Amino acid sequence: MSAFAKFLKWTFLILVLPIALLSLYTWGSLTWIYSDGERVGYVQKLSHKGWLCKTWEGELVLVTVPGTQAEKFYFTVRDPAVIPKINALSGERVRLQYEEHKGVPSSCFGETSHFVNDVEEVKED
Repeated sequence: MSAFAKFLKWTFLILVLPIALLSLYTWGSLTWIYSDGERVGYVQKLSHKGWLCKTWEGELVLVTVPGTQAEKFYFTVRDPAVIPKINALSGERVRLQYEEHKGVPSSCFGETSHFVNDVEEVKED
């Protein structure tokens, strides 16, 4: 085996293989859904934040019974089509549908593991 062939082999093993494995892991963590569900409450905050990777991060205030301590549900929105829907329903009681992705390796995909994929207004009867 020539010296150049050995160099290519080691370059592949040291650089290309780890990058390929990390890419495969990232794709798997963003594709595989750990859990999904919905939360109902009032969107308190939605902001586009980050130094290098800008993501949409939000807070949903969950109020179960009047007079009790409100719980916050932190979420990330990756679909740009959902952002105007959330903004249009600000101040209204909404139902957020989300998917939870565990083990996403970077905050470039979102600061939380809960990714909102749809929102709808909850009509009060």
